[in-house]
Amino acid sequence: MEYDFQKVCKLSGLKEKEGRRFIVNEVDVAVFLVEGKVYALSNICPHQHAALMYDGFIEDGCVVCPAHGWEFNLETGIIPGGQRGINSYEVKIIDDDIYVKVFTKELNW
Repeated sequence: MEYDFQKVCKLSGLKEKEGRRFIVNEVDVAVFLVEGKVYALSNICPHQHAALMYDGFIEDGCVVCPAHGWEFNLETGIIPGGQRGINSYEVKIIDDDIYVKVFTKELNW
């Protein structure tokens, strides 16, 4: 199921390479600001379904899970060199407001 864009925060409320966690239409989302671009990914690491991607560190265009070390591309959510990953969500910025468009999808791991 796809939803409309929802405001999550102000651009000025994000810090470079530090994630923030938001619940958007009951979807747990991690939002990152990296080199002036905003990314939104699922906040749930599929390894143990832990809601901690927002606390991951940024390295080589990926967010790295702080608990398990799994890496996910910031743009696509895909594991480097793989096909699986986490959901990546569309972001738009209007003035200083960040909006995220989420969807729900069953993972087939």
